[in-house]
Amino acid sequence: MKIEVVVVSTSRFERFGPAKSPQEAEDLSGRTILERLAAAGRSFSYRLIPDGVEAVREAIQSSKADVVVLCGGTGLAPRDLTIEAAEPLFEKTIPGFGEIFRTKSLEEVGTRAILTRASAGIVRGVPVFCLPGSPSAARLGIDLILAEIDHILHHISE
Repeated sequence: MKIEVVVVSTSRFERFGPAKSPQEAEDLSGRTILERLAAAGRSFSYRLIPDGVEAVREAIQSSKADVVVLCGGTGLAPRDLTIEAAEPLFEKTIPGFGEIFRTKSLEEVGTRAILTRASAGIVRGVPVFCLPGSPSAARLGIDLILAEIDHILHHISE
């Protein structure tokens, strides 16, 4: 199984271009995700893209990975469009992911968790996860994904 980690950040993209590693882009959230994937023995790739509906949809639709993890662009700022880009592509949603993410976030950040727009769904047989871009959100999200990804992939392949 290969997991593609796509970090969505216009400011980082403008500064570093299409970086191929979180180290190239001074990306703490991407680094957190990749470290946890490596520790779990998972195969992965990384890419950095700017915010925007077209860029996010292209990243999802062009991926050759078994799982896509989008990190960033889920906030409430006008340029945060990851959810708006990804959710219309979902053939099935995984609402429990966002629900559990927000419940766990409530324990860490209190009622600010209501701002969290974590989401997940299936696009052409591939689970797609949308995580907020902070390092703590990246850690929480990838831990939830790693706990259940084998089970999710099993059900998709039935």
